[in-house]
Amino acid sequence: MYILGINAYHGGASACLIKDGEIVAAAEEERFERIKYWAGFPVHAISFCLSEAGISVHDLNHIGISRDPNANIFRKAGYALRRGPTPKLILDRLRNRQVVGNIASVLCDYLKVNRRDIKADFHNVEHHRAHLASAFFVSPYEQSAVLSIDGMGDFTSTMWGYGSGNKLNISDAIHFPHSIGILYTAVSQWLGFNQYGDEGKVMGLAPYGEPHYVDKLRRILRVQSDKTFEVDQTYLRYQAEGGTMSWTGGKPRIGRLYSDKFVELFGDARQPKEIITPYHEDVASSLQAITEEAEFALLDKLYKETGYDSLCLAGGVALNSVFNGKIIPNTDFNEIYIQPAASDSGTALGVCYYIYHQILDFPRTYTMSHAYTGPKFSNGDVEPVLRRHNLEYSTLEMPALTKETARLIEEGNVIGWFQGRMEWGPRALGNRSIIADPRSSTTQQLLNARIKNRESFRPFAPAVLEEHVGDYFDQSYPDPFMLKVYGVLPEKREIIPAVTHVDGSGRLQTVTRDISLPYYELIKAFYERTGVPVVLNTSFNENEPIVCTPQEAIACFMRTKMDVLVIGNYLVKK
Repeated sequence: MYILGINAYHGGASACLIKDGEIVAAAEEERFERIKYWAGFPVHAISFCLSEAGISVHDLNHIGISRDPNANIFRKAGYALRRGPTPKLILDRLRNRQVVGNIASVLCDYLKVNRRDIKADFHNVEHHRAHLASAFFVSPYEQSAVLSIDGMGDFTSTMWGYGSGNKLNISDAIHFPHSIGILYTAVSQWLGFNQYGDEGKVMGLAPYGEPHYVDKLRRILRVQSDKTFEVDQTYLRYQAEGGTMSWTGGKPRIGRLYSDKFVELFGDARQPKEIITPYHEDVASSLQAITEEAEFALLDKLYKETGYDSLCLAGGVALNSVFNGKIIPNTDFNEIYIQPAASDSGTALGVCYYIYHQILDFPRTYTMSHAYTGPKFSNGDVEPVLRRHNLEYSTLEMPALTKETARLIEEGNVIGWFQGRMEWGPRALGNRSIIADPRSSTTQQLLNARIKNRESFRPFAPAVLEEHVGDYFDQSYPDPFMLKVYGVLPEKREIIPAVTHVDGSGRLQTVTRDISLPYYELIKAFYERTGVPVVLNTSFNENEPIVCTPQEAIACFMRTKMDVLVIGNYLVKK
Protein backbone atom coordinates (compact mmCIF):
# COMPACT_ATOMS: atom_id res chain seq x y z
CA MET A 1 0.00 0.00 0.00
CA TYR A 2 1.31 3.40 -1.03
CA ILE A 3 0.36 6.61 0.78
CA LEU A 4 1.50 10.07 -0.33
CA GLY A 5 1.52 12.95 2.17
CA ILE A 6 1.73 16.59 1.06
CA ASN A 7 2.38 19.90 2.77
CA ALA A 8 1.42 22.68 0.35
CA TYR A 9 0.58 26.38 0.39
CA HIS A 10 2.32 26.73 3.72
CA GLY A 11 5.95 27.30 4.65
CA GLY A 12 8.20 24.33 3.92
CA ALA A 13 6.20 22.66 1.17
CA SER A 14 7.11 18.97 1.08
CA ALA A 15 6.12 15.44 0.16
CA CYS A 16 6.50 12.04 1.80
CA LEU A 17 5.75 8.57 0.46
CA ILE A 18 5.34 5.45 2.57
CA LYS A 19 4.86 1.84 1.50
CA ASP A 20 3.22 -0.56 3.95
CA GLY A 21 4.09 1.72 6.84
CA GLU A 22 7.74 2.42 5.98
CA ILE A 23 9.18 5.58 4.48
CA VAL A 24 10.27 5.26 0.86
CA ALA A 25 11.20 8.91 0.33
CA ALA A 26 10.62 12.37 1.79
CA ALA A 27 11.92 15.78 0.76
CA GLU A 28 11.24 19.50 0.96
CA GLU A 29 10.39 21.35 -2.23
CA GLU A 30 12.96 24.06 -1.44
CA ARG A 31 15.77 21.62 -2.27
CA PHE A 32 14.54 21.41 -5.86
CA GLU A 33 13.23 24.97 -6.34
CA ARG A 34 16.31 26.48 -4.59
CA ILE A 35 14.16 28.99 -2.65
CA LYS A 36 14.30 28.61 1.14
CA TYR A 37 11.05 27.50 2.79
CA TRP A 38 9.33 27.32 -0.59
CA ALA A 39 5.61 27.48 0.06
CA GLY A 40 3.77 26.57 -3.15
CA PHE A 41 2.78 23.13 -4.39
CA PRO A 42 5.62 20.56 -4.03
CA VAL A 43 5.45 19.05 -7.49
CA HIS A 44 9.20 18.27 -7.66
CA ALA A 45 9.20 16.63 -4.23
CA ILE A 46 6.18 14.55 -5.21
CA SER A 47 7.80 13.53 -8.49
CA PHE A 48 10.99 12.54 -6.65
CA CYS A 49 9.06 10.39 -4.17
CA LEU A 50 7.19 8.59 -6.94
CA SER A 51 10.39 8.08 -8.93
CA GLU A 52 12.21 6.72 -5.88
CA ALA A 53 9.48 4.10 -5.48
CA GLY A 54 9.39 3.35 -9.20
CA ILE A 55 5.66 4.08 -9.40
CA SER A 56 3.29 6.64 -10.87
CA VAL A 57 0.50 8.61 -9.26
CA HIS A 58 -1.89 5.94 -10.56
CA ASP A 59 -0.35 3.40 -8.17
CA LEU A 60 -1.14 5.40 -5.04
CA ASN A 61 -3.80 4.10 -2.66
CA HIS A 62 -4.19 7.21 -0.52
CA ILE A 63 -3.19 10.87 -0.87
CA GLY A 64 -3.44 13.43 1.90
CA ILE A 65 -2.63 17.06 2.65
CA SER A 66 -1.93 18.59 6.06
CA ARG A 67 -4.72 21.15 5.83
CA ASP A 68 -8.41 20.80 6.58
CA PRO A 69 -10.51 23.80 5.46
CA ASN A 70 -13.42 22.59 7.60
CA ALA A 71 -11.45 22.45 10.86
CA ASN A 72 -12.53 25.09 13.40
CA ILE A 73 -14.75 26.66 10.77
CA PHE A 74 -17.05 28.37 13.29
CA ARG A 75 -14.07 29.81 15.19
CA LYS A 76 -12.74 31.16 11.92
CA ALA A 77 -16.08 32.75 11.06
CA GLY A 78 -16.44 34.33 14.49
CA TYR A 79 -12.94 35.75 14.40
CA ALA A 80 -13.48 37.16 10.91
CA LEU A 81 -16.65 38.90 11.98
CA ARG A 82 -14.97 40.44 15.02
CA ARG A 83 -11.84 41.64 13.18
CA GLY A 84 -13.53 43.04 10.10
CA PRO A 85 -11.26 41.67 7.36
CA THR A 86 -10.78 43.54 4.11
CA PRO A 87 -12.47 42.35 0.90
CA LYS A 88 -9.02 41.44 -0.48
CA LEU A 89 -8.28 39.26 2.54
CA ILE A 90 -11.65 37.53 2.24
CA LEU A 91 -11.00 36.81 -1.44
CA ASP A 92 -7.49 35.51 -0.70
CA ARG A 93 -8.81 33.21 2.01
CA LEU A 94 -11.59 31.90 -0.20
CA ARG A 95 -9.10 31.12 -2.94
CA ASN A 96 -6.79 29.38 -0.46
CA ARG A 97 -9.67 27.37 0.94
CA GLN A 98 -10.74 26.33 -2.55
CA VAL A 99 -7.24 25.18 -3.48
CA VAL A 100 -6.62 23.26 -0.25
CA GLY A 101 -10.06 21.69 -0.32
CA ASN A 102 -9.64 20.52 -3.91
CA ILE A 103 -6.16 19.05 -3.71
CA ALA A 104 -7.07 16.25 -6.13
CA SER A 105 -7.60 18.67 -8.99
CA VAL A 106 -4.48 20.65 -8.12
CA LEU A 107 -2.36 17.50 -8.07
CA CYS A 108 -3.73 16.34 -11.40
CA ASP A 109 -3.09 19.73 -12.98
CA TYR A 110 0.55 19.75 -11.85
CA LEU A 111 1.22 16.14 -12.82
CA LYS A 112 -0.77 16.47 -16.06
CA VAL A 113 -2.96 13.44 -15.44
CA ASN A 114 -6.68 12.82 -15.69
CA ARG A 115 -8.52 12.91 -12.35
CA ARG A 116 -10.62 9.93 -13.37
CA ASP A 117 -7.48 7.81 -13.75
CA ILE A 118 -6.42 8.30 -10.12
CA LYS A 119 -7.81 5.58 -7.90
CA ALA A 120 -6.46 6.92 -4.61
CA ASP A 121 -8.67 8.18 -1.82
CA PHE A 122 -7.99 11.81 -0.87
CA HIS A 123 -7.79 13.07 2.72
CA ASN A 124 -7.58 16.44 4.44
CA VAL A 125 -5.78 16.04 7.77
CA GLU A 126 -5.94 18.86 10.30
CA HIS A 127 -2.58 20.62 10.54
CA HIS A 128 -1.73 19.91 14.18
CA ARG A 129 -2.99 16.33 14.03
CA ALA A 130 -0.49 15.86 11.20
CA HIS A 131 2.21 17.39 13.42
CA LEU A 132 1.39 15.05 16.30
CA ALA A 133 1.22 12.04 13.99
CA SER A 134 4.62 12.92 12.53
CA ALA A 135 6.16 12.72 15.99
CA PHE A 136 4.37 9.84 17.73
CA PHE A 137 3.74 7.28 15.01
CA VAL A 138 7.43 7.08 14.02
CA SER A 139 8.71 7.26 17.59
CA PRO A 140 10.02 4.23 19.52
CA TYR A 141 7.32 4.61 22.20
CA GLU A 142 4.22 2.46 22.60
CA GLN A 143 2.65 5.20 24.72
CA SER A 144 3.65 8.83 25.02
CA ALA A 145 2.50 12.35 25.75
CA VAL A 146 2.29 14.41 22.56
CA LEU A 147 2.55 18.18 22.05
CA SER A 148 2.55 20.37 18.94
CA ILE A 149 3.34 24.10 19.08
CA ASP A 150 3.79 26.41 16.08
CA GLY A 151 2.57 29.69 14.65
CA MET A 152 -0.80 28.66 13.34
CA GLY A 153 -2.34 25.96 11.20
CA ASP A 154 -6.04 25.38 10.63
CA PHE A 155 -6.72 28.11 13.22
CA THR A 156 -4.85 26.29 15.97
CA SER A 157 -1.47 27.16 17.46
CA THR A 158 -1.04 24.41 20.04
CA MET A 159 -2.46 20.91 20.51
CA TRP A 160 -1.73 18.16 23.00
CA GLY A 161 -2.82 14.74 24.16
CA TYR A 162 -1.32 11.27 24.16
CA GLY A 163 -0.53 8.47 21.78
CA SER A 164 -1.21 4.82 22.54
CA GLY A 165 -0.48 2.03 20.11
CA ASN A 166 -1.72 3.11 16.71
CA LYS A 167 -4.02 5.90 17.90
CA LEU A 168 -3.70 9.56 18.83
CA ASN A 169 -5.99 10.92 21.53
CA ILE A 170 -6.41 14.71 21.52
CA SER A 171 -6.96 16.30 24.94
CA ASP A 172 -7.17 20.01 24.13
CA ALA A 173 -5.85 22.85 22.00
CA ILE A 174 -5.10 26.57 22.05
CA HIS A 175 -6.49 28.41 19.07
CA PHE A 176 -5.43 31.38 17.00
CA PRO A 177 -4.69 34.23 17.71
CA HIS A 178 -3.09 32.99 20.93
CA SER A 179 0.24 31.73 19.63
CA ILE A 180 3.76 31.43 21.00
CA GLY A 181 5.05 30.95 17.47
CA ILE A 182 3.48 34.16 16.17
CA LEU A 183 4.83 36.13 19.12
CA TYR A 184 8.32 34.72 18.55
CA THR A 185 8.14 35.71 14.89
CA ALA A 186 6.84 39.18 15.75
CA VAL A 187 9.70 39.90 18.15
CA SER A 188 12.17 38.45 15.62
CA GLN A 189 10.84 40.98 13.09
CA TRP A 190 11.21 43.81 15.60
CA LEU A 191 14.82 42.70 16.13
CA GLY A 192 15.44 43.17 12.40
CA PHE A 193 15.18 39.54 11.32
CA ASN A 194 12.38 39.84 8.80
CA GLN A 195 12.79 36.80 6.55
CA TYR A 196 10.64 33.72 6.95
CA GLY A 197 12.53 31.27 9.16
CA ASP A 198 14.73 33.89 10.86
CA GLU A 199 13.53 32.86 14.31
CA GLY A 200 16.56 30.55 14.59
CA LYS A 201 18.83 33.60 14.37
CA VAL A 202 17.14 35.07 17.43
CA MET A 203 17.65 31.82 19.32
CA GLY A 204 21.36 32.06 18.44
CA LEU A 205 21.48 35.72 19.53
CA ALA A 206 19.75 35.15 22.88
CA PRO A 207 22.78 33.77 24.81
CA TYR A 208 24.62 37.05 24.23
CA GLY A 209 22.10 38.93 26.36
CA GLU A 210 20.34 38.75 29.71
CA PRO A 211 16.59 38.31 30.24
CA HIS A 212 16.03 41.77 31.68
CA TYR A 213 12.72 42.31 29.88
CA VAL A 214 10.79 39.18 30.78
CA ASP A 215 8.33 41.21 32.84
CA LYS A 216 7.55 43.38 29.84
CA LEU A 217 6.94 40.32 27.69
CA ARG A 218 4.66 38.87 30.39
CA ARG A 219 2.29 41.71 29.56
CA ILE A 220 1.93 40.06 26.14
CA LEU A 221 2.31 36.32 26.82
CA ARG A 222 0.53 35.28 30.00
CA VAL A 223 0.56 31.83 31.56
CA GLN A 224 -2.86 31.02 33.01
CA SER A 225 -3.76 29.19 36.19
CA ASP A 226 -4.50 26.04 34.19
CA LYS A 227 -0.96 26.13 32.68
CA THR A 228 -2.16 27.21 29.26
CA PHE A 229 -1.33 30.63 27.85
CA GLU A 230 -2.96 33.61 26.21
CA VAL A 231 -1.58 36.47 24.13
CA ASP A 232 -2.60 40.10 24.48
CA GLN A 233 -3.64 40.75 20.90
CA THR A 234 -3.18 44.50 21.12
CA TYR A 235 0.60 44.07 20.87
CA LEU A 236 0.38 42.20 17.56
CA ARG A 237 -1.00 42.82 14.10
CA TYR A 238 -3.14 40.20 12.42
CA GLN A 239 -4.61 39.68 8.96
CA ALA A 240 -6.89 42.68 8.97
CA GLU A 241 -3.94 44.93 9.88
CA GLY A 242 -1.59 43.48 7.28
CA GLY A 243 0.01 40.62 9.18
CA THR A 244 -0.61 38.17 6.37
CA MET A 245 1.44 35.44 4.76
CA SER A 246 1.94 35.24 1.01
CA TRP A 247 4.03 33.04 -1.23
CA THR A 248 4.38 34.87 -4.54
CA GLY A 249 6.84 32.90 -6.64
CA GLY A 250 6.93 30.28 -3.89
CA LYS A 251 8.89 32.45 -1.46
CA PRO A 252 6.98 32.85 1.80
CA ARG A 253 6.61 36.35 3.17
CA ILE A 254 4.92 37.55 6.35
CA GLY A 255 3.74 41.09 6.89
CA ARG A 256 4.73 43.02 10.01
CA LEU A 257 3.32 41.24 13.06
CA TYR A 258 4.20 43.62 15.91
CA SER A 259 1.86 46.55 16.53
CA ASP A 260 2.44 50.20 17.32
CA LYS A 261 1.67 49.37 20.94
CA PHE A 262 4.59 46.92 20.92
CA VAL A 263 6.81 49.73 19.64
CA GLU A 264 5.58 51.96 22.46
CA LEU A 265 6.66 49.26 24.92
CA PHE A 266 10.03 48.32 23.43
CA GLY A 267 11.02 51.28 21.26
CA ASP A 268 11.69 51.56 17.54
CA ALA A 269 12.41 48.38 15.67
CA ARG A 270 15.95 47.57 14.60
CA GLN A 271 16.47 47.79 10.85
CA PRO A 272 18.12 44.74 9.24
CA LYS A 273 21.47 46.43 8.58
CA GLU A 274 21.68 48.33 11.85
CA ILE A 275 24.18 47.29 14.48
CA ILE A 276 22.97 44.81 17.09
CA THR A 277 23.19 46.44 20.51
CA PRO A 278 23.19 44.93 24.02
CA TYR A 279 19.55 46.03 24.26
CA HIS A 280 18.65 43.85 21.26
CA GLU A 281 20.57 40.95 22.78
CA ASP A 282 18.66 41.35 26.05
CA VAL A 283 15.29 41.42 24.27
CA ALA A 284 16.26 38.24 22.40
CA SER A 285 17.27 36.62 25.69
CA SER A 286 14.00 37.70 27.29
CA LEU A 287 11.99 36.29 24.37
CA GLN A 288 13.70 32.94 24.75
CA ALA A 289 13.06 32.99 28.51
CA ILE A 290 9.35 33.82 28.25
CA THR A 291 8.92 31.16 25.55
CA GLU A 292 10.49 28.56 27.81
CA GLU A 293 8.36 29.71 30.74
CA ALA A 294 5.14 29.09 28.81
CA GLU A 295 6.35 25.81 27.36
CA PHE A 296 7.46 24.42 30.72
CA ALA A 297 4.03 25.22 32.12
CA LEU A 298 2.39 23.28 29.28
CA LEU A 299 4.73 20.33 29.77
CA ASP A 300 3.95 20.25 33.49
CA LYS A 301 0.25 20.20 32.64
CA LEU A 302 0.76 17.49 30.02
CA TYR A 303 2.77 15.24 32.33
CA LYS A 304 0.18 15.50 35.10
CA GLU A 305 -2.65 14.76 32.65
CA THR A 306 -1.01 11.74 31.01
CA GLY A 307 1.44 10.34 33.55
CA TYR A 308 3.69 9.21 30.70
CA ASP A 309 7.46 9.55 31.08
CA SER A 310 8.02 9.92 27.33
CA LEU A 311 7.24 12.98 25.21
CA CYS A 312 6.82 13.40 21.45
CA LEU A 313 7.20 17.02 20.34
CA ALA A 314 6.36 18.63 16.98
CA GLY A 315 5.62 21.97 15.34
CA GLY A 316 7.86 24.87 14.41
CA VAL A 317 8.55 25.69 18.06
CA ALA A 318 9.98 22.15 18.40
CA LEU A 319 12.96 23.44 16.40
CA ASN A 320 13.89 25.58 19.41
CA SER A 321 16.79 23.33 20.30
CA VAL A 322 17.78 25.43 23.32
CA PHE A 323 14.45 24.67 24.99
CA ASN A 324 14.50 21.04 23.83
CA GLY A 325 17.80 20.46 25.58
CA LYS A 326 16.30 21.64 28.88
CA ILE A 327 13.28 19.33 28.88
CA ILE A 328 14.75 16.21 30.45
CA PRO A 329 16.72 17.94 33.25
CA ASN A 330 13.86 20.35 34.08
CA THR A 331 10.66 18.27 33.77
CA ASP A 332 9.36 14.87 34.83
CA PHE A 333 9.79 13.50 31.31
CA ASN A 334 12.80 11.22 30.92
CA GLU A 335 12.52 10.44 27.20
CA ILE A 336 11.87 12.72 24.26
CA TYR A 337 11.43 12.13 20.53
CA ILE A 338 11.40 14.83 17.85
CA GLN A 339 11.49 13.74 14.21
CA PRO A 340 14.04 15.64 12.08
CA ALA A 341 11.53 17.74 10.11
CA ALA A 342 9.58 18.93 13.15
CA SER A 343 8.25 22.09 11.50
CA ASP A 344 5.60 22.34 8.80
CA SER A 345 7.53 20.31 6.24
CA GLY A 346 7.18 17.32 8.56
CA THR A 347 3.41 17.39 8.33
CA ALA A 348 3.71 15.57 5.00
CA LEU A 349 5.15 12.64 6.94
CA GLY A 350 2.47 13.05 9.60
CA VAL A 351 -0.28 12.87 6.99
CA CYS A 352 1.03 9.52 5.76
CA TYR A 353 1.07 7.95 9.19
CA TYR A 354 -2.20 9.54 10.32
CA ILE A 355 -3.92 7.89 7.36
CA TYR A 356 -2.08 4.58 7.84
CA HIS A 357 -2.69 4.22 11.59
CA GLN A 358 -5.47 6.57 12.72
CA ILE A 359 -7.78 6.12 9.72
CA LEU A 360 -6.86 2.71 8.28
CA ASP A 361 -6.02 1.15 11.68
CA PHE A 362 -2.81 -0.61 10.64
CA PRO A 363 -0.44 -1.53 13.50
CA ARG A 364 2.82 0.33 14.02
CA THR A 365 6.00 -1.38 12.83
CA TYR A 366 8.34 1.49 11.86
CA THR A 367 10.63 3.75 13.88
CA MET A 368 12.32 6.71 12.20
CA SER A 369 15.93 6.39 13.32
CA HIS A 370 17.56 8.42 10.55
CA ALA A 371 16.81 11.36 8.28
CA TYR A 372 18.35 10.13 5.02
CA THR A 373 15.26 10.03 2.81
CA GLY A 374 16.16 12.35 -0.09
CA PRO A 375 17.89 11.91 -3.46
CA LYS A 376 21.08 9.88 -3.82
CA PHE A 377 23.70 10.13 -6.54
CA SER A 378 26.20 7.52 -7.68
CA ASN A 379 29.84 8.03 -8.65
CA GLY A 380 28.61 7.69 -12.21
CA ASP A 381 26.43 10.75 -11.66
CA VAL A 382 29.23 12.75 -10.04
CA GLU A 383 32.23 12.19 -12.30
CA PRO A 384 30.78 13.78 -15.47
CA VAL A 385 29.95 16.92 -13.48
CA LEU A 386 33.52 17.12 -12.16
CA ARG A 387 34.86 16.76 -15.68
CA ARG A 388 32.47 19.36 -17.03
CA HIS A 389 33.92 21.87 -14.57
CA ASN A 390 37.49 20.81 -15.43
CA LEU A 391 38.19 19.90 -11.81
CA GLU A 392 41.12 17.71 -10.87
CA TYR A 393 40.26 14.95 -8.46
CA SER A 394 41.55 11.76 -6.91
CA THR A 395 39.52 8.63 -6.28
CA LEU A 396 39.69 6.87 -2.93
CA GLU A 397 37.84 3.88 -1.53
CA MET A 398 36.75 3.50 2.07
CA PRO A 399 38.36 3.64 4.60
CA ALA A 400 41.16 5.50 2.81
CA LEU A 401 38.74 8.30 1.94
CA THR A 402 37.65 8.95 5.54
CA LYS A 403 41.21 8.72 6.83
CA GLU A 404 42.52 11.21 4.25
CA THR A 405 39.62 13.57 4.92
CA ALA A 406 40.31 13.40 8.67
CA ARG A 407 43.94 14.30 8.00
CA LEU A 408 42.89 17.29 5.92
CA ILE A 409 40.52 18.48 8.67
CA GLU A 410 43.30 18.17 11.24
CA GLU A 411 45.46 20.39 9.03
CA GLY A 412 42.82 23.12 9.14
CA ASN A 413 41.03 22.54 5.84
CA VAL A 414 37.30 23.22 5.49
CA ILE A 415 35.60 20.26 3.83
CA GLY A 416 32.47 20.05 1.71
CA TRP A 417 31.12 16.54 2.46
CA PHE A 418 28.53 15.08 0.05
CA GLN A 419 27.49 11.45 0.59
CA GLY A 420 24.47 9.17 0.27
CA ARG A 421 20.86 10.31 0.46
CA MET A 422 20.02 13.92 1.27
CA GLU A 423 18.68 14.69 4.75
CA TRP A 424 15.02 15.27 5.62
CA GLY A 425 14.48 18.41 7.65
CA PRO A 426 16.43 21.65 8.18
CA ARG A 427 19.64 20.16 9.60
CA ALA A 428 22.59 18.80 7.67
CA LEU A 429 23.34 15.51 9.39
CA GLY A 430 26.50 14.31 7.72
CA ASN A 431 25.40 13.70 4.14
CA ARG A 432 25.21 17.32 2.91
CA SER A 433 27.58 18.97 5.41
CA ILE A 434 30.49 21.37 5.67
CA ILE A 435 32.98 19.94 8.15
CA ALA A 436 35.88 21.56 9.97
CA ASP A 437 38.16 21.23 12.99
CA PRO A 438 36.32 22.15 16.22
CA ARG A 439 39.58 22.83 18.09
CA SER A 440 40.39 26.17 16.47
CA SER A 441 39.09 29.32 18.18
CA THR A 442 39.01 31.15 14.84
CA THR A 443 37.02 28.58 12.88
CA GLN A 444 33.60 30.03 13.73
CA GLN A 445 34.49 33.53 12.52
CA LEU A 446 36.20 32.13 9.42
CA LEU A 447 33.21 30.01 8.40
CA ASN A 448 30.63 32.74 9.02
CA ALA A 449 32.62 35.36 7.10
CA ARG A 450 34.27 33.37 4.29
CA ILE A 451 31.86 30.56 3.51
CA LYS A 452 28.41 30.96 5.07
CA ASN A 453 28.28 34.77 4.62
CA ARG A 454 26.05 35.23 7.65
CA GLU A 455 25.95 36.95 11.03
CA SER A 456 29.05 36.55 13.18
CA PHE A 457 27.08 35.41 16.25
CA ARG A 458 25.66 32.32 14.53
CA PRO A 459 27.02 29.13 16.15
CA PHE A 460 28.09 25.85 14.60
CA ALA A 461 27.18 22.34 15.65
CA PRO A 462 29.35 19.66 17.21
CA ALA A 463 28.90 16.19 15.70
CA VAL A 464 30.08 13.66 18.28
CA LEU A 465 30.47 9.90 18.38
CA GLU A 466 27.52 8.76 20.47
CA GLU A 467 29.66 6.70 22.84
CA HIS A 468 31.54 9.88 23.82
CA VAL A 469 28.60 12.25 24.42
CA GLY A 470 28.97 12.18 28.21
CA ASP A 471 32.69 12.90 27.92
CA TYR A 472 32.03 16.33 26.40
CA PHE A 473 28.48 17.36 27.35
CA ASP A 474 26.44 17.69 30.53
CA GLN A 475 23.84 15.25 29.20
CA SER A 476 24.37 11.90 27.53
CA TYR A 477 20.90 11.45 26.04
CA PRO A 478 21.45 10.86 22.29
CA ASP A 479 20.19 13.22 19.59
CA PRO A 480 20.81 11.98 16.03
CA PHE A 481 18.77 14.85 14.55
CA MET A 482 20.61 17.87 16.04
CA LEU A 483 17.54 19.21 17.81
CA LYS A 484 18.84 19.73 21.36
CA VAL A 485 21.37 22.08 22.91
CA TYR A 486 23.44 20.71 25.79
CA GLY A 487 26.04 22.35 27.95
CA VAL A 488 29.64 21.63 26.97
CA LEU A 489 31.55 20.47 30.05
CA PRO A 490 33.69 23.34 31.38
CA GLU A 491 36.91 21.39 31.01
CA LYS A 492 36.11 20.64 27.34
CA ARG A 493 35.21 24.15 26.18
CA GLU A 494 38.79 25.13 25.43
CA ILE A 495 39.26 21.86 23.53
CA ILE A 496 36.33 22.46 21.12
CA PRO A 497 35.90 26.27 21.07
CA ALA A 498 34.63 26.40 17.47
CA VAL A 499 31.44 24.52 18.43
CA THR A 500 31.00 25.98 21.92
CA HIS A 501 28.56 28.88 21.97
CA VAL A 502 29.07 32.02 24.02
CA ASP A 503 27.05 30.53 26.91
CA GLY A 504 29.07 27.31 26.95
CA SER A 505 26.54 25.24 25.03
CA GLY A 506 26.43 23.30 21.77
CA ARG A 507 23.64 22.02 19.51
CA LEU A 508 24.96 18.54 19.07
CA GLN A 509 24.38 15.63 16.74
CA THR A 510 25.17 12.15 18.01
CA VAL A 511 26.55 9.82 15.35
CA THR A 512 26.45 6.01 15.33
CA ARG A 513 28.04 3.45 13.07
CA ASP A 514 24.77 1.67 12.22
CA ILE A 515 22.97 4.85 11.08
CA SER A 516 25.66 6.79 9.23
CA LEU A 517 28.69 4.63 8.55
CA PRO A 518 30.86 6.96 6.36
CA TYR A 519 30.22 9.93 8.66
CA TYR A 520 30.92 7.86 11.76
CA GLU A 521 34.16 6.54 10.26
CA LEU A 522 35.23 10.08 9.39
CA ILE A 523 34.74 11.33 12.96
CA LYS A 524 36.37 8.18 14.33
CA ALA A 525 39.40 8.73 12.07
CA PHE A 526 39.62 12.34 13.31
CA TYR A 527 39.39 11.05 16.89
CA GLU A 528 42.22 8.59 16.30
CA ARG A 529 44.43 11.40 14.98
CA THR A 530 43.56 14.08 17.55
CA GLY A 531 41.99 12.43 20.58
CA VAL A 532 38.83 14.53 19.99
CA PRO A 533 35.69 12.55 18.96
CA VAL A 534 34.00 15.70 17.65
CA VAL A 535 33.92 17.59 14.35
CA LEU A 536 32.29 20.88 13.42
CA ASN A 537 29.23 20.32 11.22
CA THR A 538 27.19 22.92 9.38
CA SER A 539 24.88 22.72 6.41
CA PHE A 540 26.37 22.54 2.93
CA ASN A 541 25.02 25.82 1.56
CA GLU A 542 25.57 29.56 1.32
CA ASN A 543 22.41 31.52 2.13
CA GLU A 544 20.38 29.03 0.13
CA PRO A 545 18.69 25.69 0.71
CA ILE A 546 21.06 22.83 1.53
CA VAL A 547 22.58 21.48 -1.68
CA CYS A 548 20.78 18.53 -3.21
CA THR A 549 22.66 17.58 -6.40
CA PRO A 550 26.34 17.18 -7.33
CA GLN A 551 26.05 20.26 -9.55
CA GLU A 552 24.83 22.38 -6.62
CA ALA A 553 27.54 21.02 -4.33
CA ILE A 554 30.29 21.79 -6.84
CA ALA A 555 28.90 25.27 -7.53
CA CYS A 556 28.82 26.08 -3.81
CA PHE A 557 32.33 24.69 -3.36
CA MET A 558 33.71 26.78 -6.22
CA ARG A 559 32.15 30.12 -5.22
CA THR A 560 33.03 29.89 -1.52
CA LYS A 561 36.33 29.50 0.27
CA MET A 562 36.01 25.83 1.11
CA ASP A 563 39.32 24.06 0.68
CA VAL A 564 38.32 20.52 -0.23
CA LEU A 565 35.26 18.79 -1.66
CA VAL A 566 34.63 15.12 -0.88
CA ILE A 567 31.77 13.92 -3.07
CA GLY A 568 31.10 10.21 -3.33
CA ASN A 569 34.53 8.59 -3.71
CA TYR A 570 36.07 11.70 -5.25
CA LEU A 571 38.32 14.16 -3.44
CA VAL A 572 38.73 17.61 -5.01
CA LYS A 573 41.19 20.27 -3.85
CA LYS A 574 41.36 23.91 -4.90
